[in-house]
Amino acid sequence: MRPRATCPGPFPFPHAARLLREGRHIMQDHRKLGRELDLFDSDPLIGAGLPFWMPDGAAARHEVESYLYDLERRNGYRHVYSPGMGRRQMYELSGHLENFAGDMFPPMPVGEDELVLRPSLCPHHAMIFRARGRSYRELPLRIAEMGPMYRAERSGVLGGLSRVRQIALNDAHVFCPPEQAADEVARVLRLMAEAQAALGLRPASVQLSLRGEGRKYGGNDDSWGVSEALLRDALAQAGIEYHEVAGEAAFYGPKIDVQVRDAADREWTIATVQIDFHQPERFGLEYIDRSGSKQRPVMIHRSLVGSMERLFGHLIEVHGGAFPVWYAPVQLAILPISAAQDEAAGDFAAAARGAGLRAEIHHDGSIGARVRKARRIPYIAVIGEKEVHHGQVALRGHDPMPAAAAISLIREIAARRG
Repeated sequence: MRPRATCPGPFPFPHAARLLREGRHIMQDHRKLGRELDLFDSDPLIGAGLPFWMPDGAAARHEVESYLYDLERRNGYRHVYSPGMGRRQMYELSGHLENFAGDMFPPMPVGEDELVLRPSLCPHHAMIFRARGRSYRELPLRIAEMGPMYRAERSGVLGGLSRVRQIALNDAHVFCPPEQAADEVARVLRLMAEAQAALGLRPASVQLSLRGEGRKYGGNDDSWGVSEALLRDALAQAGIEYHEVAGEAAFYGPKIDVQVRDAADREWTIATVQIDFHQPERFGLEYIDRSGSKQRPVMIHRSLVGSMERLFGHLIEVHGGAFPVWYAPVQLAILPISAAQDEAAGDFAAAARGAGLRAEIHHDGSIGARVRKARRIPYIAVIGEKEVHHGQVALRGHDPMPAAAAISLIREIAARRG
């Protein structure tokens, strides 16, 4: 399962495979490549660990977020919005201030209250569960959110998109009876595999993160033992090989971590699923079972692809900036041979954008220089005198074809996540 540090191939995406054949696809540090490609940047006036997304990076991120939203919706998740902060008392109740304070920003006095920038979304989602009475008929209740959270990372560990202080997390929580938990985790693992395949991710390893010596944890030994058994059962159901790592569990429960390897040969967690008995107990979460009795659910924390920041830091490296068609910042580069074809190029670009494609016209430089500059864009269409005469475009890798046919071809490939 481990890719080589310098080359994550083979590639399911044609333009990435082309760059590999040309010797141009070497796994590079995303910090350098992302700035060269104008995907993201930072400024000392905004602050360390607070990158901003440029239009091309934002376009790619929007497509991925939309895909994840739709994937979750089709798999029974309901989406919510919750505030990026909360009262100090909520984080005392959740156990974050007791066990996780070193990674949190200090409370902010506001009148008689103290507000805290949230380090995770789970307390808010616990509040959403208990906002009204729940019946066993509603379970499993799957709620998801692409939500902001904040980590007080030390300046020395900040870097690019991999370690930041504000995170947009693809997060979700499943509330269910304990007897449903293993099946729900196995379901999450299958969904992870689907999302990661669509994005072109190849995990380096899977680890079962357990408690270790010298750290504080919530809950009791019995609940931890049950949680670990449920996760092992889910991994067995999914047929996934894994190794166990002590000391990497969350403070509230063990977790399955999907690891990837970056250009510097370091491993990062890109996705996770966790089982938590601790917070349902702390927040007094309950549902009514078939007999009319009150029962406590288990809380499953999961992220299919982690934060958008860390995800794109890795995707930039994996694809060398040559993203798959469906989330490429620009899907189609249009190159008129001379000014005489500018009008035809403009009409083609307008038609492509009207059909939902991200298209740009490249005017400056020789045709060869423009082709080289656009090498990471999935499709390049050259329009010369002959193409204008016949009402066609010369799409790289294809015979000349009508403009409408070229648009349909690209749309079809993007629609099937090519």
